[in-house]
Amino acid sequence: MPNAHKLTPRGIFAASSGNVLEWYDFTVYGFLAPIIGRVFFPQDDVLATTLSAFAVLAVGYLARPIGSVIFGHIGDRMGRKPALLISVILMGFGSVAIGVMPTHEQIGMAAAVLLVAVRIVQGIAVAGEYTSSGILLVESAPPRRRYLAGSWIAFAMMIGCVVGAAVPAIVSSQMSEEMMTSWGWRVPFLIGGVVALTSLILRIGLNESASLEESDTPPVVRAVREHWREMISMIILMIPVAVLYFLVFTYASSFLTEQMHVSTATALDFSTINLVTVAVLIVPAGYLADAIGPRPVLLAAALITLVAVYPFWSMMHASDLTDVFVGQMGFAAINAAGWALSITVLCAMVPMAIRCSAVSIGYNLCMAIFGGTTPFVATYLVSRTSDDFAPVYYLVAATLLSLIVIWRLPRKGAAWPGEAAGASSKAEAA
Repeated sequence: MPNAHKLTPRGIFAASSGNVLEWYDFTVYGFLAPIIGRVFFPQDDVLATTLSAFAVLAVGYLARPIGSVIFGHIGDRMGRKPALLISVILMGFGSVAIGVMPTHEQIGMAAAVLLVAVRIVQGIAVAGEYTSSGILLVESAPPRRRYLAGSWIAFAMMIGCVVGAAVPAIVSSQMSEEMMTSWGWRVPFLIGGVVALTSLILRIGLNESASLEESDTPPVVRAVREHWREMISMIILMIPVAVLYFLVFTYASSFLTEQMHVSTATALDFSTINLVTVAVLIVPAGYLADAIGPRPVLLAAALITLVAVYPFWSMMHASDLTDVFVGQMGFAAINAAGWALSITVLCAMVPMAIRCSAVSIGYNLCMAIFGGTTPFVATYLVSRTSDDFAPVYYLVAATLLSLIVIWRLPRKGAAWPGEAAGASSKAEAA
């Protein structure tokens, strides 16, 4: 039976733990991509092997829309809890599989094929993780604490990124380059398996949050047919959040090392510290949204982006490393608001019966189309225009577009779809 409005600290930790694994694995793979390229692909061309490893990473993102349909259906038909259990099992399996997988030297190109297959499975599983866990937390929270509850998922995501950067750095610092290439790269992936097992054990005790409905029409079909406008709004709302994150923490890190001659270690240190900055600000942003409503918080973040994007980007191109660090921190602070409120805002757009399907498809389509492609788009724009500030115009356009959706968000305390007017206040009083 659903257990609405009975959210406990253990429940928050259990539901959000899988997001730590999701982004831990993503960050570990990106950090170790050069080694993975050498281990799983022919070593005739160093650049080609590295690009191949990053291409496999992209394949995982392209699998997300498929996963959103599968896990959306599971979440709406079987329940949020089963979706979370299945997703963390598949993610943990994938992490361990990579950690024990034979290399190109051992089985030839079959190693690369296996790697691609595992990343596809992980990409499908990841599609159900962020949205299903966020939906469960939001639905389990009291109405006046929904944004705070949803913010814990984004907090866990950022912690996963920080740990995903720290573990490979620590492991590599304790080994020689030969040891890392030989077997040390496996250790972070095997640790991911331990994280998955811990999350699975915690999630077994979770309570279901939704009252499931029987229908002859699959929830995915209902979501697309009846709520396609809301799903488009979800994508538009999330575009600047995704673009800003990948612009600052993926593209900019590469730009700093290749064009600004900042050392890789320094760029990684800056990104890690500023990921902590995002994590620290996420929960207060969720608390603020519960107090004054989501629209003022997101509107303020959007307007600050439009005003500050040029000076912050200029600072990131400065010769003084302090300016570079502060510029990235400014972007990180803005990005925190979007991540903090995103899952709860998306939940509020659609009714419970098709919520997993609609939110999962909307969120993952945005991440696949606009998130993972941002580094490529930014690089292409700079190359075509010879203007280092071209990515700024891309972010500004995305932010202006999102204002249309932000302005139409419901006021504080408004009833959600399928929720009777005044239900929130009555539930809270009870």
